[in-house]
Order: sequence, then C-alpha cells, then structure tokens
Amino acid sequence: MHERSSVAELAKSLKAELDRYSPGGKLPSSRALVERYRVSPVTVTRALAQLAAEGLVVTRPGAGAFRAEPRDRTPDVGDTSWQEVALSADTATELVPRAVDASGVLVTLAAPQPGVVEFNGGYLHPSLQPERALAAALARAGRRPGAWGRPPTDGLPELREWFAREIGGTATAADVLITAGGQSAITTALRALAPPGTPVLVESPTYPGMLAVARAAGLRPVPVPTDADGVRPDLLEAAFRATGARVFVCQPLFQNPTGAVLSAERRRALVRIARAAGAFVVEDDFARRLVHADAGPLPAPLAAEDPDGVVVHVCSLTKPTSASLRVGALAARGPVLERLRAIQVVDSFFVPRPLQETALELVGSPAWPRHLRAVSQELKGRRDTLTAALALHLPELALPHIPSGGYHLWLRLPDGVPEAALMAGALRAGVAVAPGRPYFCAEAPAGHIRVSFAGVAGPAELVEGVRRLRTARDELAL
Repeated sequence: MHERSSVAELAKSLKAELDRYSPGGKLPSSRALVERYRVSPVTVTRALAQLAAEGLVVTRPGAGAFRAEPRDRTPDVGDTSWQEVALSADTATELVPRAVDASGVLVTLAAPQPGVVEFNGGYLHPSLQPERALAAALARAGRRPGAWGRPPTDGLPELREWFAREIGGTATAADVLITAGGQSAITTALRALAPPGTPVLVESPTYPGMLAVARAAGLRPVPVPTDADGVRPDLLEAAFRATGARVFVCQPLFQNPTGAVLSAERRRALVRIARAAGAFVVEDDFARRLVHADAGPLPAPLAAEDPDGVVVHVCSLTKPTSASLRVGALAARGPVLERLRAIQVVDSFFVPRPLQETALELVGSPAWPRHLRAVSQELKGRRDTLTAALALHLPELALPHIPSGGYHLWLRLPDGVPEAALMAGALRAGVAVAPGRPYFCAEAPAGHIRVSFAGVAGPAELVEGVRRLRTARDELAL
C-alpha cells in the first residue's frame, strides 16, 4: 500500500479510538502501534503528527503521545458577506477585472479520489520521480556549509551557471535569475513586461495556468491560432498590428496542450516579427527534459539564438522531478533584467537556499542523466500504449498530432459530443481527464480533452483508463 494511504488510514483508526482515553491520557507507544497495525515506524510517526496538527493529540519527546485537552469553545463563525461588496467595488475602476478562474489549474493539481485513473495530472507519477536521487541530494545539500544561510537574491552562482549552460548560445550566469518554479517565473515576467489593462498575445490553445496569471495581473489575453508547426507567423504579425501588444507568450517545444514543436522557419520568423513590433517573447521551455526516446535532436531554445534581448526565457526543474522541487530560472538580457529582478525580490525575496542546494546536488550527480534517460524511455512507451488503446477503443476521438515529448495527448471530440457531459460521465466511470475549454481564452472551435499519461502507475492503468472513457462515451450515445 502506498505510504500516504497507510498514514491516512492509521490516523483515521487512531482518531476513532481517542474516546477511549481521557484528556491527558497516554496513547500506546509507537512500538505497540507498529505491532498492532503492522505498519512502519515512519507511518506511525506521520499519523501521530497529523493528529497533533489537528489538535487531537500532544506529542512529548521521550514521553509519547497524549490525548489533547478539549478546546474551550467553538470559535465564532463570523459574517464575511461584506466582502462581496468590497471585492466588487474594486473591479469597478479596473480596465480588465482581476477575478481569476483557477479551475483549469486546479484540475491538474487536485488529487483524484481513490480508484480514479488520473488522466488529468500535470506531474510525474511517484514511480517516475527520482525519489532516491532527490533524497540523497537533499541529504548532501543539508551538509553543505551555510546551507541554511541567506542565498544571493539572484540565486546561487553555480546554479545560475548550470541553467545558462542548459540554455546555450551566449547565455551566461549574469543573465539568469533563480525562481520558485516555472509558474512563479511566468508571473514575474508578465508583471514586468505588460502594464495592467494591456493585451498580451498567447497561443491558442495554451496552458490555463498562464492565462490565469495574465488575468490576475489585469492583462487581456489575445489568442493567436496554432497548427501542427506551432504558432502561425502571419496571424502573429496581424495580432501585433491590431492590438499594439508588446508581449507574446509561447511554448515552442512540445506545446501544452497540442504537443507541437515550432518549426525552424517559424522560429526565425517569430523572433523577427516580435523585434519589428518592439515586443518581447516569453519562451516557456517547460518540457525540454520530458523528451521521448524517439524524438531525435531538439532545437535549441529561442533564447540561445537571440542576441537582441527579445526573448525572456522560462524553464524549471519541477516537471522532470517532483512537484515539490520548485526551482526554475528566468533568463533575459538588457535593461529588462533589472525590472525582472526587482519584481522577484519584492514578491519573494529569494528562493530558499536548501532547495537551491538540493537542485544543484541533483543535477551534478550521475543519477541525473540516468533519470532523464529512464523518463525519456518510459514516456515514449506510455505514449505508444495510450495511442494504441485510444485507436482501439475510441477511434472517433481525433488525435491530429502524436508528440515526441511532453506528457499528454490533445484529443478533439466528435461534433455533437458535449465536453462537460463527457467529463462528468468519465468521473462516474472512474477516470479523470482535463477539459479542453480552459485552454482557450476566447471561443473554443470544438470540444477537446487533454489526456495525461505521466500521472498513472503504468501501462495497465492507461489501458484501463481508456476503457473507462469508452464507457463514458457510450453513456452519451444512449
């Protein structure tokens, strides 16, 4: 059984038995709980810590765990209805209201119910994560001199140098700021580059988390359609002319959700068009380390071929490792770097040094290239398993592009199949998929779903998930 499930079940059992003890009464020892429930000492420690966090028990080092004294009274509920007026009044003078719909982001962050196949995940399944390498890196990092001291606000020099080498071209450590993951980097970039109330050009469809960031900053996302080769340069140029926008956000490599790779010709055209418009390109290079084994050589980041400072580069270590290793980078050159730096310092001061030290230990270890090779091979196998299962059980779902990187497939629904109804039916059948609507900032041209193959336990669960999706599809036909 997974450790997390064991902890939850033990905590539930202990909670149910608390009435057997008077307030201040001592619970059985950890050793007794291990023997009684046949769990590990770590599970017992974590379950007791969970009850302590809920105020139900008190743990005393060397003495054991005791039932907590009852709370004196129930806190007042209060009346928060006044906030509706206050929050609505704030939007009256805003050019673009900053109310944010986070549902498209929460879909990929929410933990599914037990027994539900997780096709909506945005991170690697624990079996794909380098857990041993991360644990070893964390242990080594904790022993580094000054590991808990205050880091430089721009980030550790060695880590900035590593990210600069990964970007390539003429990028140097001086061009790099260490950030708390990719989402934080995108937030900083948009706040730095576009004032509230102005348009920002985005690929259509695109990552809902970026759309949420833009709207939270008071920006107006304007869609630019994409095809199998990425964003269309003719429509991008027209969008710059029509809107006067000064920022375009894109994912040139294994775009989310389509999986498209921007062609070499369009890469050159994109930077040229943005430079002519006096605009920045925010390059979200989120999936470079999620390449599939059959992909072949990858194009360099746009930032590696940009001497004029048009491209602001965003990348992260989170996707290929763990959702909790929130370490990323912003790279830029010219006066904009100072603005990026100032906004990041004001927002968060700096990324915690232990996380930076852990990241540095990880990427410098022999385990890092081994992990990337293993993930590359596993993602290819999972992609092939999922595409074969879809072709067999759900051939009516159009798959216009099979990506050679990333962790998901983008499927178009047949005309007349309601997206929301299929989503609801899928959950009833025991599979969670991501709806396509949040990926569009304007009207969606058709119904879509995004199916992730990275967050499940293995190939058997992929096939079972597709079978359950078939069940949901059949219910709609009745």
